[in-house]
Amino acid sequence: MTLRVGVIGTGMIGQDHIRRLTKVLSGVTVTGVSDIDATRAASVAPAGAQVFATAQDLIGSDSVDGVVICSWGPSHEDQLLACIAAGKPVFCEKPLVTSQAAALKVMAAEVAFGRRLVQVGFMRRFDADYRRLKAVIDAGTLGAPLMYKSVHRNASVPEGLYTSEMPLNDTLVHDADISRWLLGEEVAGVEVRVPRRSSRGGDLRDPVVVLLTMRSGAIVDVEISVNVAYGYDIRGEVSCETGIAALPNRPATVITDQFGIRQAIPEDWRERFIEAYDQEFREWIAAAGQGTATGPSTWDGYAATLVADAALRAVETGGSEPVSMCEKPSIYFS
Repeated sequence: MTLRVGVIGTGMIGQDHIRRLTKVLSGVTVTGVSDIDATRAASVAPAGAQVFATAQDLIGSDSVDGVVICSWGPSHEDQLLACIAAGKPVFCEKPLVTSQAAALKVMAAEVAFGRRLVQVGFMRRFDADYRRLKAVIDAGTLGAPLMYKSVHRNASVPEGLYTSEMPLNDTLVHDADISRWLLGEEVAGVEVRVPRRSSRGGDLRDPVVVLLTMRSGAIVDVEISVNVAYGYDIRGEVSCETGIAALPNRPATVITDQFGIRQAIPEDWRERFIEAYDQEFREWIAAAGQGTATGPSTWDGYAATLVADAALRAVETGGSEPVSMCEKPSIYFS
């Protein structure tokens, strides 16, 4: 059976997912697209796909079995609620939503439906390097994890796209989620330190250092820099009781010439995580074909939202801000 998918949002990541769904993966076809820019939606719609006037029209269409949400974050809440009401599996790019209240509303709707329908686009969980790192941690051969260092560096961000808060309420969610997943526990508190600002960032608060205190007492040190110029650089290293384990530098062709010995650095997220994006959609397609969802859940999106909210409070107070969570519903334990 071929899964018929509608894509909401045809910006950069929406277009990349349309390419992935039409040219890379099997068992799926894109039957509809929608975007607030109807001209752009029409220009990127695959042959035979319908261009819907609104996201709600796409979600309600009988020609769509599952939905991929790549729209602006504040629009996710209404779109997710519509997908759940329609009983349609949905892949939602991060952030799940932009407030704790919205996350609780989506969670309540999914719990009332009775099974998982939502997968959140935390692609790092599907990266082979991160999966190997988690396997080392889970095996326990190095003892308990004590500290985790997460580095998230972008060469640059489009002018006007990022506000001063974006590194904390948008970028941080990836590091928060992967830390929770790797260490297998929730975040208890958040602190933020703002060093000297980069002259490349203008008014942007960049870089920032975020300290996450996990419930066990383990500490996660997150460095976020979004204007480092040299490339897209993602790193991770866990310090355990009897050793350390770190992500490898991605293999690349080694060039030796009069300038020295060097390797290429990924230009952006598409290059670094291309295989991870492919794998997360393979797993989503398989689950959605059965009318359900696996992978990062609404609960995980809720947890990341709470960490981002606490980080925004912490940068103002200069202290440690607690992360208080509701009781975890049973459908998110599997």
